[in-house]
Amino acid sequence: MMESLLIANRGEIARRIIRSAKVLGIRTIAVYSEADGGLPFVREADEAIAVGPSPARESYLSQTRILDAARKTGAAAIHPGYGFLSENAGFAEAVENAGIIWVGAPPAAIRAMGLKDAAKELMQASGVPVTPGYMGADQSEERLAAEADIIGYPVLVKAVAGGGGKGMRRVDRPQDFAELLASCRREAAAAFGDDRVLIERYIANPRHIEVQVFADTLGNCVHLFERDCSLQRRHQKVIEEAPAPGLDAATRAVICDAAVKAARAVNYVGAGTIEFIADASEGLREDRIWFMEMNTRLQVEHPVTEAITGEDLVLWQLKVASGEPLPKSQDEIPMNGWAFEARLYAENPAAGYLPSTGRLEHLSLPQTVRVDSGVEQGDDITAFYDPMIAKIVADGPNREAALSKLAAACAGIEVWPVKSNAGLLACIAVDPDFRAARIDTGFLDRHGDSLVAMEPREIAIDTAATVLSRKTDGDPWSALTGFRIAGADDKRVRIRIGDHLHWGQSRPELAANTVTIGETMVLFDAGNAWPISLPVASEVEASQGAGDGAILSPMPGLVISVDVTEGDRVAKGDRLLTVEAMKMEHSLRAPFDGIVEKLQVSSGFRVSENQLVVTIVKEQD
Repeated sequence: MMESLLIANRGEIARRIIRSAKVLGIRTIAVYSEADGGLPFVREADEAIAVGPSPARESYLSQTRILDAARKTGAAAIHPGYGFLSENAGFAEAVENAGIIWVGAPPAAIRAMGLKDAAKELMQASGVPVTPGYMGADQSEERLAAEADIIGYPVLVKAVAGGGGKGMRRVDRPQDFAELLASCRREAAAAFGDDRVLIERYIANPRHIEVQVFADTLGNCVHLFERDCSLQRRHQKVIEEAPAPGLDAATRAVICDAAVKAARAVNYVGAGTIEFIADASEGLREDRIWFMEMNTRLQVEHPVTEAITGEDLVLWQLKVASGEPLPKSQDEIPMNGWAFEARLYAENPAAGYLPSTGRLEHLSLPQTVRVDSGVEQGDDITAFYDPMIAKIVADGPNREAALSKLAAACAGIEVWPVKSNAGLLACIAVDPDFRAARIDTGFLDRHGDSLVAMEPREIAIDTAATVLSRKTDGDPWSALTGFRIAGADDKRVRIRIGDHLHWGQSRPELAANTVTIGETMVLFDAGNAWPISLPVASEVEASQGAGDGAILSPMPGLVISVDVTEGDRVAKGDRLLTVEAMKMEHSLRAPFDGIVEKLQVSSGFRVSENQLVVTIVKEQD
């Protein structure tokens, strides 16, 4: 067994690897950027070494700095986690050439599966069915558009070197193809250094099903059953579960066998995931399930597989990398119960899922389920990395029990002042369609508006009214409730929740979950956080007119393209510029027809949240 392990990653996955390494008595070494020096994974490792500035390109993606850190600390092995350098064949080779154990897939397998077009061709040759589409070398816009016409709209444009939902666009109409292709290529080039794309048929009722595979250096290869990752937003997974609902034993056997066949085709070693896309319009049938791609690393959602099998996949990784055989054979791996993983993100669903940054002044995560988190109360969520706060993992003897456990856990999450999707997760877990497993990758697009809390629930308003009315108990002249000289009091209460005034009903039986942070009282309700306060005399609700032409950046980020100049006429909905933050592109668009009066930024400009970037005026003004 290796004596020491450098973890070339950060946050939640670094902590996860540290836990399993300690079980085996392996000394752990963390690397960290300037932004991460105070995070828990740095403290929990046996040793930690700084590797550069906050931007990932200068720290976690710097192969030279990671290898220098390994040499300085005498690391016997490197575990890349997921993301960053985990699927970089060149880095894997450099690690092995330095005489250090690589806890990951062989470089040849990473290369074989790293490019989606080559991987699909390899799978076709190995007898694994693939999704119809175009994977040709001709990358001209004209050829790609022509192939899209042949396939038929809607189509999916995907980065050849993509992963994690980056560099992927759905195109519904021919007239949108050029714009979305260009956006896909920019994002692919920024994320992977490769702007090549492939085009696939877009499946109307798709289910995303993936199979966990594991292989050792002795030729053994097994699967640990499947996961359903269909609940996604912008191709980013939000909730995963295992096993896949509605998958019968015969179809499970077919896709799991296909996954093992795919792994053997590239002489795979270690943990990997074979991803399939299924047309669920007629249920899950083996003739409607196609290979999509392989992730040659540990997956973010691996805890649900651990929950139903009882196995520690990181422990397996460390043992296999040390030359040991797989801990279990195929017939020794059980599948018991059901498990869900919900990804808690620092984002604002009510504002189009914009990333949210800042200090976690208050953070309370559930104690009743497994929680894998990279941060604690008092830590900062920065714009440099993915906005994940934690993974909430709930399991039970069946789907209903596990889902009820997940719903309760998500409803009890408290995050402030950073915005989070906890309320969204709690709503999904109790949604009738989700509970009945009527799901596909378009679930959130169809249900999103009903799942996002734009305003507090009535019970939350009444709870806030109850709490605030207690602040004036004993003084009827200053009380919020309507005091009357004769007759019963009017129990309605005028309160402020966020930026709006509400009438609530004071109900003494209501129990409140409030926290006072600084001068702000925050009410937590079903995963949502609402600042509550007493209104002041003659208070006028703040509002922003739709006619306001001052365009502000909704988040800190980098301006990657500007589509207008001063004096240009624009129509409502026209793209003005694009800001990149947390590896995602966000387009700012004209709120009405008008003229660009003032342009405050240019491409390459770094902006802060709420910074004025463009001013639009109506032509008559």
